[in-house]
Amino acid sequence: MTPVLNTGDTAFIILCTALVCVMTPGLAFFYGGLVKAKNVLTIMMQSFISMGIVALIWIFGGFSLAFGPDIGGFIGDITYHFALDKVGGAPSPLYASTVPFIMFFAYQMMFAIITPALITGAFAGRFNFRGYIKFLILWTIIIYLPVCHWIWGNGWLAQLGVVDFAGGIVIHVSAGFAALATVLFLGRRTDMAPGEATTPNNLPLVAIGAGLLWFGWFGFNAGGAYAANELASYAFVNTTVAGSVAMVMWLILDWHFSRKPTFAGVLVGAVAGLATITPCAGYVEPWAAIIIGAAGSLVCYFAKMVQERLKFDDALEVWRAHGMGGVTGALLLGVLANQGIDRVSASTHQFLIQLLGVVAVGLYSFVVTYIILFVINAIGPIRVTPAEERAGLDESLHGEDAYRL
Repeated sequence: MTPVLNTGDTAFIILCTALVCVMTPGLAFFYGGLVKAKNVLTIMMQSFISMGIVALIWIFGGFSLAFGPDIGGFIGDITYHFALDKVGGAPSPLYASTVPFIMFFAYQMMFAIITPALITGAFAGRFNFRGYIKFLILWTIIIYLPVCHWIWGNGWLAQLGVVDFAGGIVIHVSAGFAALATVLFLGRRTDMAPGEATTPNNLPLVAIGAGLLWFGWFGFNAGGAYAANELASYAFVNTTVAGSVAMVMWLILDWHFSRKPTFAGVLVGAVAGLATITPCAGYVEPWAAIIIGAAGSLVCYFAKMVQERLKFDDALEVWRAHGMGGVTGALLLGVLANQGIDRVSASTHQFLIQLLGVVAVGLYSFVVTYIILFVINAIGPIRVTPAEERAGLDESLHGEDAYRL
């Protein structure tokens, strides 16, 4: 397609970029309300600092590694767009051909920022800040950038036919299985009994975070069309349909099995549905989004049984909601995609290609995350001491308190 700047599409992507940007503070509120009161600021800090550090990585080589000229299907050329070289106001013939290339840069940067922040909910209360900064840098460079290139930068998975509309594989699968690696490496929290559930310290804060996440998810998914058009409309509607259905399904499950409908469960259920629809938001019709939302809620809800059986301490259940939600949505794309929406049709072949993408990214993220943790822990301990954990990370690491009543 010949690149021709369209002002309407440009305005739309500017709005979507702002919506995705607000999701990281929304995630900070969401996680901040779910953890113990003594760890609120620490986990919020982990999200907010990603907005600074990952942005710098993205500017100085990260964007180029993800979207620069392909090198062997694995990674992009780091020199091609280093420090925004050749990133200007003209549209690109390869990516988002009706909006300024610099807005494509900015939009994709917001995805890079939130992805490692998602992982933090898994190891809440255990990671020291110095170790987290090292982890954030290495994980972004070694895992996120290659995976992003493989699928969105015309790397080897894209060449095989793997599709991911807005990040079910690139973001949710990579973060979810990295989360699983972190909790297995770090072990259980010492200030909680085995099997003890995390009690939210502030559910209204969780609700604010969930609301901001849902609000931002419209830009997260609809922006994947890179134009203010029919495709964006489908992605927009599918997003809220799946989130709503998943929320109600989770309510029913929670009410049935726990005997009481919980507000925290409703909010987590909505996020699980939103994560599940993400890879296929622009490939399915709204009736399929109903099935995807319900399926995502069911899979993520019952993934709790796997977590309990294996006894890994994923504090805020990142693997359950994001990892398994991303897997479910990516696979259902191969079953429910409609070629009339965006050139991808459901077939056995597409399902198997999607399965390959999920397995490749999940395995790569899990194994390499574990190696990263091993290396940085060998340089200096990354887990807080038992005394720091009991006292709370806010006071121990940052000398601050979230609440002074």
